[in-house]
Amino acid sequence: MAELTIAKSLNKAYRQVPVERPVFNIFKAQLSNYYKQISSIDTEEKLKGDLMDFLKFTFYSQNYKVSPNGDIDCAIHLGVNVTDPVGVIIEVKKPTNATEMITKEDLNRKALQELLLYYLRERHIKKNIQLKQLIVTNVYEYFVFDAHEFERIFYSNKKLIKRFEEFNAGALTSEKTDFFYKEIAADFIANVLNQITYTWFDIRKYKQFLDTGNDKRIIELFKFFSPEHLLKKRFQNDSNSLNTKFYSELLYIIGLEEVVEKDSKKHIITRCKEVERNQASLLENTITILDSEDWLDNVKDRYSFGKNRQEQLFGVALALTIGWANRILFLKLLEAQLVKYHKGDQSYAFMRPSVIPDYDELNKLFFQVLAKRITDRSESINTKYGKVPYLNSSLFEISPLERQTIRISSLDNSELPLFNGTVLKDGQKPRYDKLPTLRYLLEFLDAYNFSSEGSEEVQEQAKTLINASVLGLIFEKINGHRDGSVFTPGAVTMYMSREAIQQTVVRRFNEEMGWSCKDYEALKNKDIEDYVQANAVIDSLRICDPAVGSGHFLVSVLNEVIYTKYDLGILIDGSGKRIKKQDYSIDIENDELLISDEDGNPVSYIPGNQESQRIQETLFNEKRKIIENCLFGVDINPNAVNICRLRLWIELLKNAYYTKESDYTELETLPNIDINIKVGNSLLHRFNLGQDISEILRKSGISISAYRKAVSDYKNAHSKEEKHDLEDYLRQIKGNLRTQIGLKDPKVVSLNKLNADLDNLLAPQLFEISKKEQAQRDKQTKDLQAKIAKIQAEVDEIKDNKIFVGAFEWRIEFPEVLDEDGRFVGFDCVIGNPPYIQLQKMGTDADTLQKMNYETYERTGDIYCLFYEMGMKLLKPGALLSFITSNGWMKSAYGKSLRTMLTSLYQPSLLIDFAGYRVFDSATVDANILSVIKSNTHYETIACSIKKDNFEVEKLSDYVQTHSMQCPFGNEPWSILSDIELRIKQKVETIGVPLSEWNVQIYRGVLTGYNDAFIISSQKRDEILYSCIDEEERKRTEELIRPILRGRDIRRYGYNWADLWLINTHNGIRGEMERIHIEDYPAIKQHLDNYWNKIEPRADQGETAYNLRNCAYLDEFSRPKIIWKRVGSIIRFSYDEKGLFGLDSTCFATGNHIQYLCCVLNSSMGHYLLNGAPRTGTGDLLISVQAVEPVRVPVIDDSDEAFSLLIKRFINNPSIELDDEIDNVIFDLYGLSPDEREYVVNNYR
Repeated sequence: MAELTIAKSLNKAYRQVPVERPVFNIFKAQLSNYYKQISSIDTEEKLKGDLMDFLKFTFYSQNYKVSPNGDIDCAIHLGVNVTDPVGVIIEVKKPTNATEMITKEDLNRKALQELLLYYLRERHIKKNIQLKQLIVTNVYEYFVFDAHEFERIFYSNKKLIKRFEEFNAGALTSEKTDFFYKEIAADFIANVLNQITYTWFDIRKYKQFLDTGNDKRIIELFKFFSPEHLLKKRFQNDSNSLNTKFYSELLYIIGLEEVVEKDSKKHIITRCKEVERNQASLLENTITILDSEDWLDNVKDRYSFGKNRQEQLFGVALALTIGWANRILFLKLLEAQLVKYHKGDQSYAFMRPSVIPDYDELNKLFFQVLAKRITDRSESINTKYGKVPYLNSSLFEISPLERQTIRISSLDNSELPLFNGTVLKDGQKPRYDKLPTLRYLLEFLDAYNFSSEGSEEVQEQAKTLINASVLGLIFEKINGHRDGSVFTPGAVTMYMSREAIQQTVVRRFNEEMGWSCKDYEALKNKDIEDYVQANAVIDSLRICDPAVGSGHFLVSVLNEVIYTKYDLGILIDGSGKRIKKQDYSIDIENDELLISDEDGNPVSYIPGNQESQRIQETLFNEKRKIIENCLFGVDINPNAVNICRLRLWIELLKNAYYTKESDYTELETLPNIDINIKVGNSLLHRFNLGQDISEILRKSGISISAYRKAVSDYKNAHSKEEKHDLEDYLRQIKGNLRTQIGLKDPKVVSLNKLNADLDNLLAPQLFEISKKEQAQRDKQTKDLQAKIAKIQAEVDEIKDNKIFVGAFEWRIEFPEVLDEDGRFVGFDCVIGNPPYIQLQKMGTDADTLQKMNYETYERTGDIYCLFYEMGMKLLKPGALLSFITSNGWMKSAYGKSLRTMLTSLYQPSLLIDFAGYRVFDSATVDANILSVIKSNTHYETIACSIKKDNFEVEKLSDYVQTHSMQCPFGNEPWSILSDIELRIKQKVETIGVPLSEWNVQIYRGVLTGYNDAFIISSQKRDEILYSCIDEEERKRTEELIRPILRGRDIRRYGYNWADLWLINTHNGIRGEMERIHIEDYPAIKQHLDNYWNKIEPRADQGETAYNLRNCAYLDEFSRPKIIWKRVGSIIRFSYDEKGLFGLDSTCFATGNHIQYLCCVLNSSMGHYLLNGAPRTGTGDLLISVQAVEPVRVPVIDDSDEAFSLLIKRFINNPSIELDDEIDNVIFDLYGLSPDEREYVVNNYR
């Protein structure tokens, strides 16, 4: 058993969130009242009421239902209704009921046994996966069990679940609950007592703190009872959710807006619409100056910013603005750190309008303060900014783009109206109408708390915490999704990083130490004695994100590497002394690395304090070492690269420390980490990774060790001169390598050989040759000249850099993954979230990628497939790739080449398919996580499918552990199936015949091109008929106007016709039916003429604007048919024999056994068969012709009469009993067993 205090049980990141005084005072008042209520012991029911009142009046009355629930004494629901899922189960005992109440010495008493029964009823019978906490209390003592613990210990125990099912079904000796408690629960609890972790506290001890006004001690009780803890609700600095207020106002000040792309539904960050632009915004201010002073002409690669001048102006201005915003936000974080280090001393707050009144002063801060040592600054600068440290960061050097254009000092200080939802308010009213933009920005930022760690304190009005994780999400959003990139939630990056790092560390220790640890737990059990050697193993890891974006994955990996060292017991300080687990706890919460003391309290840095200094220096130096040696990233977007570098600098800044050498007055400088994060196209390269360059190295005198040393020196260069010299040296090395490798390029070698052969052919002959021989030589000459011309064009294209603009040469860019002979060794781990862009939408860029000869290239495919292929090539043998991407490759035709590559060359080790859960807020794709090992395939993969809408991504690890299975995958579509699903699938494939092989025709409904004109109501139909000149026209017109169904009119088996009609001015059927001539229908023509301006230009029309588009299957509408809604969240199929038409929002089928097929498709089995249909961006099923044709249905020889009767009965009197009857008829045809039937009904009805 492991007992936790409240401090240790609270989320470490949540502990850093300050508490606002008004809500805290309400809690204290209710706590005081609660103490009064429970001071006298009354009935158990009265005590339950006291507890429920306390919960309601503190946190839960408005948004949550708190009440008894069946046998549960007190339940906190996840909504305001009793029907909402239960989040917390509380079992209440009287303090005098010592027999049933659990104790720390004896948990296995009736109270816990009852809790287990209630848990199993909720979790197994009600399928509630949203349980958070389970509590036993006697109103004084509280025993709190995290639902994760019950999931891990009890729900994963198959024997317990089987016994519970038997008890619940009445199949055991007794159905009484006491029997369950004594005969089942007691035994199972006894077997796992030493595994159970719980939180314990006695609420009585907090009364003294309440009475003495010790708010700090009451805060932990406040947070314990809050929804953020008990219900695990997200809190203000949650890295999985965007702080929309901060984000929206920051976008406004910059001059950007977020829009949703029509086709892809992606959220794109772009320039504001012209009518909404404000010249005082940072972006518009910059564009105006760039344009008016013709700065674009100075930009060397201006066409990389856009195709025309307007695109280039926006692109250059955005790059400049993001660079400036990066610096400003970094400085805001630095300021918060300095103030915190000096116990709130506001003299260290330098990002204030009073200190920085204009852009000139801000520019001075960038380049005359942060970029210069204190000893190198002018006296006036030191007088004003003496407390601002020198950081040695490339962030505060003039960028190449600034050198070519403008700096922030060029902007004018005009005024910007405040944002509608501004945070700068006095009460409900904005504090100002407008402000100079820089002042506005600085006051806006000052309204938030930028501490890397918050403080657990009560504030009159708590500022919202904007930490690095939240900033990372905002950076990614501002960077935009133009490249198909999306922000991965923190819970996902943490999970992926932990899994990847643990597997990678196990492999490396096995290789280096000669061990054979099967998994991470086995490695943890190893007795590691040489801490220095163990650290060297981990420090030798090389981890790369080839589409690095904002650097989210690299930050998660950084945290995981440090945590892994701590978890293995090998984390050491500069003197080799360990950071021991009994002294400190290191956790990763909310994408942040947090350290707390043995009591669970956050550790804060105190400059000069020996132990505090030791911890701070250790974390800083560990981060620097890992960032410098282990982490590598590449991205095609320069803005993304700058943001990634910034995020890594911020991670170092969190643990920046004052040096002993400066008498704790100067911060340790930051390394030049920009050399590990590079701009380039990861998929484009000239030089093959396997090309042997050892001879080139020998002949050119280039040494890989010297190259590696130059990179290392660059990272720690302390002067601009030294840094620039090293940059020149590195450029020279890479330039020489490119030149020499280029000469060995197979194309160049082939060209030289062909030219030599041509010279031989053209050389004068010593002896005269025959005409036939001459003709042969002429033909050979012509063929050679053609080959030479073709290869020469390719070589010239390479030399001109037309193809390889932006190419990234993995072969030479990172010497850390080259051996001494220059061989590409590879990375230990490749991880990330590559972009999702359809290749057919990439134009000429896709043509360029096709020339790279990727095996997985399919024109109809997606770019992420190429990242899988390239990522595997970048790995060492035995190393691991872990990507989160769209899951389209799993079943699509374009994914076949990727599936073939993965299963024939490598070992896919883990697949998590988020088939029914939307991971990304702003991406309309279903995603998957795939881990692949670069080793021979074992033909089986651990796989898990997440289909539940109420799945919580924070529980990903637990879910995968309890829902995984081994799946055999090949080049055919991948499906993750349990044993029961596999049995059902096999029966369907054995018994069913695809509808495409039936005598059934499937069509789409009528597309009018303008429904307002061609779809009319019954009233409009009557008006048209009434206006007909004579009875003959009236009859013709009446026959032409036909009843029509929309998708929303469809019901199961029947339909609710909405009295709508189609003006069927069809275009005829060639050779069978003449088109409608509108002159024969004057009344209809008169009606359609009212819409002439709309129907005349429409694309969907026939020979004239009055005619509907061609429809070769017009006659099929009059036949008996099944008709259904083409797109929807609910599957419904209607039977029609009255000849109704269907709008284009429907599909329909005609042919044999239509009534039988209607019953099959409406049944639970039909829903199961169609569950694999494609889905739209909003998650709706797309039941198109292509989705229905593969459905396998058993062939029947009998007539449809029995099914006709079932349809009529259902239309007249639908019921669950009739659903059951139809289901069982269909189940019989497929031969499903009772448990298979139950599975289909429970999951697909």
